[in-house]
Amino acid sequence: MSTETPSSRRAVEKRYYIAAAVGSILIVFAGFARTYYLKGFFDAPPILELVHVHGIVMSLWFVVFLVQVALVASRRTNIHRKVGVGGTVLAALMVIIGVATAISAARRGVSPGPPPLVFLIVPLGDLLVFSVLVAAGISLRKKLSTHKRLMLMASMGILTPAIARLPFEFIATGGPLVFFGLTDLVILAVIAIDTVRNRRLHPAFGWGALLVIASHPLRLMLAGTDVWMRFAAWLVG
Repeated sequence: MSTETPSSRRAVEKRYYIAAAVGSILIVFAGFARTYYLKGFFDAPPILELVHVHGIVMSLWFVVFLVQVALVASRRTNIHRKVGVGGTVLAALMVIIGVATAISAARRGVSPGPPPLVFLIVPLGDLLVFSVLVAAGISLRKKLSTHKRLMLMASMGILTPAIARLPFEFIATGGPLVFFGLTDLVILAVIAIDTVRNRRLHPAFGWGALLVIASHPLRLMLAGTDVWMRFAAWLVG
């Protein structure tokens, strides 16, 4: 029989979500350190204004996610709801600017490894899945246990571009299969911890992870096909 008290369970859950939020920030920072956050130390080329705006908006999303987790942990739910309104707007901006940035990068031939038109399916697919999960999370915001898990899945599902840019040769040479595989491992590890703690797989994690992970092989099958290459070529104009 478990000897945990309700207060100790809440404390563990608070640490769990804060750790997940901080971990996501560290992955994003490590992935984009050389080309964005610390580019001055790596003699990186100048970046376009659109890329800079994308970097700011993306960074803000992960910071706001951490703030929201901290607000819930400290039971400041009223402030959490107010910040959530801004977070909804920020999520919409992320999708709009993210799509524009991905298309611009493909047009300029920028990619962390695979051919630009092939890699384009990675950020666009991430943004599509992100949109679905965030929309579901917002619509189910009154069901706290579901809402917070969907928002966590949405945030972790967009880690692939950062993971793809981590400074490891096996990642650079492995292509999308490795990018997606590592993202899936991170997501499954986070879910496993929650499942063990609560002795059951929460439905929001179940179908949320299924959406993220299932999208990866689907994109791998589509990327490089004649249909995708024509569509990508049309997007980049």
